[in-house]
Order: sequence, then C-alpha cells, then structure tokens
Amino acid sequence: MESLPIKDTRRVLIVSSHPLFGQGMRRLLEGRGDVDVHVVGMVSDVEQAVAALKTATPDLVVVDYDDERVNRDEFLAHFVEGAGQLRVVLLSLKEGGSEAIVYDRRNMAAAQIDDWLKEWTYSERVVYQVVGEKNQRRANMKHFISAALLVGILTVVSVFALDRAQLLPVAASAQAGPIDQLFGLHFRIIAFLFALIVGLMLYSILVFRRKSGDDTDAEHIEGNTTLEVFWTIIPLGAVIYVAYLGATILGDITRPDPRALEVKVIASQWSWRFEYPEWGLISSELVLPANKQALLKMISTDVIHSFWVPEFRVKQDILPGGDNMMRELRVTPNLEGEYKVRCAEMCGTLHANMEAPVIVVSQTDFETWVEEQSQVVPEDPIDRGQFWAQQYGCLACHSIDGTPLIGPTWQGVYMHEVLLDNGTTVIADEAYLYESIVNPGAQIVSGFANLMPAAIAEGMTDEQIAEVIEFIKSLE
Repeated sequence: MESLPIKDTRRVLIVSSHPLFGQGMRRLLEGRGDVDVHVVGMVSDVEQAVAALKTATPDLVVVDYDDERVNRDEFLAHFVEGAGQLRVVLLSLKEGGSEAIVYDRRNMAAAQIDDWLKEWTYSERVVYQVVGEKNQRRANMKHFISAALLVGILTVVSVFALDRAQLLPVAASAQAGPIDQLFGLHFRIIAFLFALIVGLMLYSILVFRRKSGDDTDAEHIEGNTTLEVFWTIIPLGAVIYVAYLGATILGDITRPDPRALEVKVIASQWSWRFEYPEWGLISSELVLPANKQALLKMISTDVIHSFWVPEFRVKQDILPGGDNMMRELRVTPNLEGEYKVRCAEMCGTLHANMEAPVIVVSQTDFETWVEEQSQVVPEDPIDRGQFWAQQYGCLACHSIDGTPLIGPTWQGVYMHEVLLDNGTTVIADEAYLYESIVNPGAQIVSGFANLMPAAIAEGMTDEQIAEVIEFIKSLE
C-alpha cells in the first residue's frame, strides 16, 4: 500500500501585543490541510521574541507591523545577527494595507504568504501531490457512491409510499387515464427531488459534521461552473419535457367527438341545473351514458363557479355573462356508478353545499331515464311549481317550512306584510312575488342580503314562474 510522505512542519512565532492579531493569525495558519503549521509561541515584545528565537527555533516570525510596542529596528538587529534560514514577515492589517514585508530583501503580497507556506522540495511535492490527488479522488468517489445509494434508497421508499397512499380517487373517465400517467410522472419526479435534497443534506450532516474539538473554519469554496451549468440545463430540459407531455395530453383529452351528447350546465349560488336540449329535459342530477363523450356547455347566473368531478379528473371554471361567456368541457365516462360534482371555486356562503349527483349508467339505462324524465313533470300546477322550484335551485336558499336560510322562507309569506331593508313594508301579493323572481334586487327583505342571481328567471317561461308562485301561495 502506497503511503504518503511526512509533510513539512512549519514552526511559526507570532510577535504582537494585540491578542486579536495573535489569535487571528493562529486560526489562519493552523489546521491547514496542505502544510503542517505549528504556532510555537505568541509573544508581545522584542525581549520575549529574542528568547523564543533561541528556545522555540521557529522557521517563520510574523511581526505585527502596526504594533508600536514592538521596536522593529531592535528586533531586526537581533534577526540579522544570526538569522540563518529564518524568515521574518512584517504584516500590516491596517485598512488599505496590501503587502506583507518579508525581511529577506524581498517584498511579498499578503496573498503570497500561502505560497511560501507550501514550499518544500520538488521531489516531495510531486510525490505528495500525485498520491494525495489519487487518494482524494478515491475518497470523493466513495462519498459520491454512498450519497447516490442513499438518494436511490430514499427515492424508492418515497415512490412506494406515494403509490400506497392512493392520492387519487378511482378513475371513471377516458380522460383520467393519460392524466393519471402524467400525475404518476410528477409523483416520481417529486420523490426523486425530495430524496436528492433530503438525502444529500442528511449525508452531509452525518459525514461532514464538525468533529469534537475542531474549531477551525471550513474550507472556502468559490463555486463550480460545470456543476452550475448542469443543474440549470437538466431541470430546464425536464420542465420542457413535462410541458410537452402536458400539451400532448391536453390535445388528446379535448379532441371532439361529432356524436357527443350535449348537456347544458347552469351554475347558480348554490345549486346545479342540467338541461338536455335534445329532449327538452331539466334535471338536478347529471345523468350520463357510459363510453359516450358528453359535451358540457356551462354558464353561470351570478359569480364564478367551477365544475369538478374528481373521478373524471377534468375541471372547468364557469363564468357569469350568459351565452357570451359559455365554457365547454368534454368528458367520456367509462365506469358506471354514482359520483358528485363539486364547485371548486369559492363562490359564497354556501359554497361547501354546492354539490349535485352525477350518475353514469349504460346506454340502455340512460334511454330509460330519458323516457321516465319526460313523464315526471306533475300535472297539478302547484306540484309543477314545486318541481320547477327544485329544478331551478330556488329551494337551496328558501325553505318551505319556516327554517331560516340564505333567503327568506316561503312558508306563510303570501298576502302577509313584509318589512324591507329601507324601512318600508309591502304586502306579498302575486305582483310582489313575480317581481321578486324576475327582478330580485328591486325589493330586499330586511335582514337579508341581495344574493339572489339577477338572471335566475331568464331560463324560465312565464308559465313556469306562475306555477312557482302558485306553489308559494299554497305554503300557509
């Protein structure tokens, strides 16, 4: 086994009456990895220095050039008498001081002191450098392999944990497949980055921690241009690649089917309404046939809402503004079952309650449902009024049993005196009820805010409004 040569020991004597100078020079010189520097003494005047020259036999004397208590002429007189191989550095630390005067008929820049400390015979230096670099490379490779193994283990454990956690609900649409693949890639990238950061941090804390009794400064590192280039280019390439995959998947899941089932989705605070133009149906449930693309045309009657069925993986914000701001979403359910549509945009006080059933059935069952819905509208006008109130979301805000909700209760309101927020009163006759539906902001009941959608009646016929009023009149 090849062994390292013994490094030269440089014995240094420090002459200064200022403790900070001496302590600072000691910390600067000792603990070096390339040269074994030993401070043999720290003295404060010429007499102590002369004595130390005889007993400590230093190779180098560092003199505080700015210390007036040190008589430099007297010290140098002793030095010249029998210096031999001794070197004396007169070091100035005053602001602007940039040179260290070396008393061997040369001036040396302060930064060159390090070069002087590294001097030893050429043969020793070559052997030590070659062997040292070889050992350093071996140590670096050992650290690299150990850290890489730790990062790899953490990555595998993190990926396994994410897979077992089942972060995503069941996939119930054709669009969910490619989206889940992209999610899976994201999860693995996140697991790797987590392992890379935490793994290297833990390895550094355990392996390169400060040892007991070590009070030296860490090695100063200026930087590594090659490493910086790599950690810029590789993440940039990864981001561009993921963006390409996202754009490709977006194109796939939004590709239109000319035979798609059209459904109009109307969002209001805080209810959903679904209309099937092909059959003239209105429903508070979204019923869709499996394995057939549905084209959802969505509008909002009041504020911004967001259509989201987690099992379908797709989501679309819905904007107010009528048909001019209509948004479209395409989804192909492929797993029969019952789900829920949720509003994924904070839309007001009852935002959390803005849900509606989503039912995926076979094509045969869907046709049966359409036939049943065609016959579900009651024949009695009062019952039809209740039906329309339910379908248009009125009962989400108005109770029929006296319970206070966001809006005033309908129970017992007909032909009774109503106190308005301006302090006046009005009798709740048919005219008042009609105006409250078609122009809800005209007269606000005291104690309630103006939250009713202004365009709620745009999708209702006069006959439907009249039947809702008949239903309200029946609630005594």
